[in-house]
Amino acid sequence: MNFKLKIWRQKNSKDKGRFVDYTIENVADDTSFLEMLDILNEKLIANNEDPVAFDHDCREGICGTCSLHINGRPHGPKPKVTACQLFMRTFRDGEQITIEPWRAKSFPVIRDLITDRGAFERIIQAGGFISASTGSAPDGNAIPIPKADAEWAMDAAACIGCGACVAACKNASAMLFVSAKVAHLGKLPQGKVEAKKRVLNMIAQMDKEGFGSCTNTYACEAECPKGISVANIAYLNREFLKAGLS
Repeated sequence: MNFKLKIWRQKNSKDKGRFVDYTIENVADDTSFLEMLDILNEKLIANNEDPVAFDHDCREGICGTCSLHINGRPHGPKPKVTACQLFMRTFRDGEQITIEPWRAKSFPVIRDLITDRGAFERIIQAGGFISASTGSAPDGNAIPIPKADAEWAMDAAACIGCGACVAACKNASAMLFVSAKVAHLGKLPQGKVEAKKRVLNMIAQMDKEGFGSCTNTYACEAECPKGISVANIAYLNREFLKAGLS
């Protein structure tokens, strides 16, 4: 398979940046998207050109590092997959593919396709944890948890913090990410002790980082590679109101 690539190139955070056209040929249809970029970089290095900088780590859809905007959609055209799980057979032979970094003020571009998503880390540091006494682990059945709450918490815990929700939202809102972290802990008994403090601190940090507000377009849920539900945002709003009134 052959492809025409239009890739965003930006030397550093101060550079204006631009799209650069490349061609890549004889790519096997079972090649992953990141492997295709590896092949392109090998070609660029062989020609003494700067390789395209992009983030990657596990390449198994777990870490959330491969933050690429592909043909106008976070992680590409297939639903509920990360960019590293996207294969070139998804595209037509000879198709032009546009590859960009996340476009959000709170995720400034570092270089080429790499953005600084440290804002998510600071939100987690503000309250995305529980305090637990040290010592031996309690028995797994010592704290009864309703099945519905356990399932909700585990579904929310599937969030990998990739930032696709922010990239998909016209307001660059981080509400889906924050709500998933709040619901993950708040639905379990271990997280209820600090629930009020958690939701207030995490939302305050989210606002401090400059993320936009939620206007319920559901674009975040549609583009989330883990299918995190917007029902978590409703839960977050209720918890925030309760914390503010108490």
